[in-house]
Amino acid sequence: MKPIIAPSVLAADFANLQRDVEMINNSEADWFHIDIMDGVFVPNISFGMPVLDAIRKHAQKTIDVHLMIVDPDRYIKAFAALGSNVLTVHYEACTHLHRTLQAIKAEGMKAGVALNPHTSINLLEDVIQDIDLVCLMSVNPGFGGQSFIENTYTKIEKLKELIVKKGAKTLIEIDGGVTSSNAKKLMNSGADVLVAGSFVFNSKDPIQTIKELKNS
Repeated sequence: MKPIIAPSVLAADFANLQRDVEMINNSEADWFHIDIMDGVFVPNISFGMPVLDAIRKHAQKTIDVHLMIVDPDRYIKAFAALGSNVLTVHYEACTHLHRTLQAIKAEGMKAGVALNPHTSINLLEDVIQDIDLVCLMSVNPGFGGQSFIENTYTKIEKLKELIVKKGAKTLIEIDGGVTSSNAKKLMNSGADVLVAGSFVFNSKDPIQTIKELKNS
């Protein structure tokens, strides 16, 4: 089965955002991956709701929003209103994760949970059946263009075992350092969704690069 490809718009050219959104529309990509950072949970600030609103007006594919922010519960309704299809919160930012997941689903979105590189898969055992997508950070969150953390393959395998054991239908998303050279190994380990930012947008031919990832 082919992976779901989710180009990370954080790496797009913000001066030509509509052009890059149209490129994704016209490519073999499946989702738009939108990183929202607050400068508190991660040491960087990315775009906020007005930019997401602008992207949504042109995007013709699933909008996959990754909240790298503290207290994400405050913004669940707002991101639903902005047309988010998948809303992912960080395990490390949620005091009452089960409640947060239920609140996301109550707004008609798919519920995702992201794990930082140091966070154990085992912490999801009691909620995996309530999670539509687990986003494994394969770099430390906050900046694009970082090197891939090799332990990610083992983590994918452990997560896949947990999903199968619990009879869940959770998708596994990999975010950070994804390229055409590791995409196949990620898929073989059990990944379903590949997020790629710099690798796509810094390439000479982003549409061809997306095609290569899709056919890894």
